Amino acid sequence: MLPSTQQIRFCTSRDGTRIAYGTCGSGPPLVWVAHFVHHLNFDWDSPVWRPWISALAKRHTLIRYDFRGTGLSDRTGVKFTFEKLAEDFEAVVSASGVRDFSLFAMSGGARVALPFAVKNPERVNRLVLYGTSPSGPLTAKAPPERVENMQVQLKAFEMGWPQDVPGFGTFLTSLHIPDATAEQTRSFNELLRLTTSAENGVALLRTLVESDMQDLLPSLRCPTLVFHSRQSAVLSFDEGRKVAALVPDARFVPLESRNHILLDTEPAWKQFVHELDEFLLDASYASATGAFDDLTARERDVLELLAHGLSNADISARLKISEKTVRNHVSVVLRKLGVNSRAKAVAVARDAGFGRRTMSNTGSSARS
Repeated sequence: MLPSTQQIRFCTSRDGTRIAYGTCGSGPPLVWVAHFVHHLNFDWDSPVWRPWISALAKRHTLIRYDFRGTGLSDRTGVKFTFEKLAEDFEAVVSASGVRDFSLFAMSGGARVALPFAVKNPERVNRLVLYGTSPSGPLTAKAPPERVENMQVQLKAFEMGWPQDVPGFGTFLTSLHIPDATAEQTRSFNELLRLTTSAENGVALLRTLVESDMQDLLPSLRCPTLVFHSRQSAVLSFDEGRKVAALVPDARFVPLESRNHILLDTEPAWKQFVHELDEFLLDASYASATGAFDDLTARERDVLELLAHGLSNADISARLKISEKTVRNHVSVVLRKLGVNSRAKAVAVARDAGFGRRTMSNTGSSARS
């Protein structure tokens, strides 16, 4: 289900460019570096991106942003370099105030986030890489045929952006989501034009495809999950395999799809969401386990009784405090554990050993 609202704010990158970022959902933080064709505002109603937002924000506080030159971020007078794109990512992470987080990075945007993940291994709990490659097709070491193919694509994108030339106008959409429905195709075509200008779009894409993360991948130290569509026309399946092979202990999940951007109308979507949920859930438990040290003695008493399955009224009677005080303690416990429901707090607590003491030993801490 799509979150009811999102909060959009702005931060400033090192060179003064204003970057728009949005937050929605609740729970442990998940930073999403999305595909370059997206818009914080219009994604909300997109039949392509709406299911992605729902899936990623289901159990997390989702943090996403518009690349410089696109969406709600500054569009005029913007310079595009790989270093500046990496600085934009760091600016968003800093402005959002998250200490540690899970990271979902897709396509060329994955290369933008990798320097941060390598330099700050203690801050990235889990890393998901989707539909990316170790290096872009316009790097210095790229084979000539790959360079030529990408140059042709960039020219086609540039001609098609204003949609003045039949065929070219739908080239990018057809390449990324060939099995899309008519509604999905129309929406993605419109979103491309709403996202940015042809000049900015091609400049951004060129910067991404000139980037290289091949030397960074072996230095990653966080648990990593790699997704790749088996028949993607944007990046060959072998590119995804190379990424997974370069990351220590990474797990590789092939997706049976021709779409580079997976759609919720195809069978592979259920597999994608299931694998993603299982992988990120482990991160949520790990994050919450570390937060137990921040609980006060009274909060630990309340959590112990929660893990036993007691209601607020039962906890109130057992600890001899008001139900309002119990509710306040429960709210604080959920916030400290980074979970958004009582059931999740109980699951995390039981996983950490709460709820195993006999009831006669519960509630012995100092009263508050």
